Amino acid sequence: MSIEPLRASVGHLFSRAYDLPCLTAAQAFSQLVPPTSRFQLALDALLPLLDSQEFAPRILVSFILYSLYAGHPIAINPFRSVLHAAFVRERDHAIRFGGSGGVSENEQLVWVLWKILRGDGNDIGPYSPNTLTRSPLPTKLRAANLTLDDERTITSPYESTSDTSDSSGEFHPSPISHSTPDTSTISEEDERNENIAQAMKLLLAARERVLTLSEQRTLAPMIPQLTSPPMITSLDLLPLISNNPALVQPLFISILKSPHFKNNAQGLSTCLEVLKHLPPTLSSFDLLGRMLRDPTPVNDFATGGRTTVADLIRIEVLGRFIHEAINWLDNAEREEMEGLISDDRFPKGVQNLCRFYTSLIKLSIVDPTSDADSAEMAHFSLRNARFEEANALYRIFAQGKF
Repeated sequence: MSIEPLRASVGHLFSRAYDLPCLTAAQAFSQLVPPTSRFQLALDALLPLLDSQEFAPRILVSFILYSLYAGHPIAINPFRSVLHAAFVRERDHAIRFGGSGGVSENEQLVWVLWKILRGDGNDIGPYSPNTLTRSPLPTKLRAANLTLDDERTITSPYESTSDTSDSSGEFHPSPISHSTPDTSTISEEDERNENIAQAMKLLLAARERVLTLSEQRTLAPMIPQLTSPPMITSLDLLPLISNNPALVQPLFISILKSPHFKNNAQGLSTCLEVLKHLPPTLSSFDLLGRMLRDPTPVNDFATGGRTTVADLIRIEVLGRFIHEAINWLDNAEREEMEGLISDDRFPKGVQNLCRFYTSLIKLSIVDPTSDADSAEMAHFSLRNARFEEANALYRIFAQGKF
């Protein structure tokens, strides 16, 4: 689906969502918008609503931006900086207005942003934006008393740990005491969180475009922190492999080593399925070749023991990958004969697959004398022996047999 119909659907959702619980509206947004389009649509369609004159849309947008990454710490939410800037701006406005003896209309918005930035956004989910905008706040939760832990001075004697709502809609915080945090520790943590947030944005962008070398160098060391819990799904892996194959090997290694997958064989198997069905392109062969030589120790999800990346890929992926690559090339040959395609994908694919398999034999990754390893590839190379690379590969098989 193109972006314009999605924007229209989201606009229709927002036209009737302000009386729905925030969580319901966020779930509807996630159902309307495919995972690969959510980040871009949030940039294009949701962020502008943060400057709306009405408070209900701003509350709902803030919650949706939070909910898109609710499974991760708020510190690495790519929209955290925007939400934080809105919080500071709106709080300052409310404090100035309150200084004249009045109560600003944006007090509820400030409270919502404060809850989200503290990582307590789920508390807002059961309430509708309209309910939140109309609910009076106790003095303890007025803007002047709301600060965040990453601010240098804590001025509020109260922090909410378990907010509840009674029938009147008033929220009652639990008072606790705070001491001023160590600013050097805060500075280091802020820098670390900023680096993670930047890496998160780059990882999401890597699905859509080729990253620059500078961006890849920024992202690569942060990958382990973005895979536990995982920020991407198996659906994201194919565009990542297509656009940025150099990042996929460290990404897969981090996934394989992640505690999240230690007891989640099904999730890991889904990721490996992506490798099995890669098209026979140079980037695919390069990725598989590097992983088949990688001695990094990882968990063996089949036995519960330990293995290496190389052994895992050889046992779980390689045979099926070769089978699917042959099927892909057979289909390409048939389409070429039927006049459906006129490019060189078939001859190039045959040449590259045969070169790839020849390199596996030279590295002793596969055994050319073993029918279990090589029978299918031997038949394929014989059928396509008119190509030099296939002919050379078949001679290797023949020498091993006779």
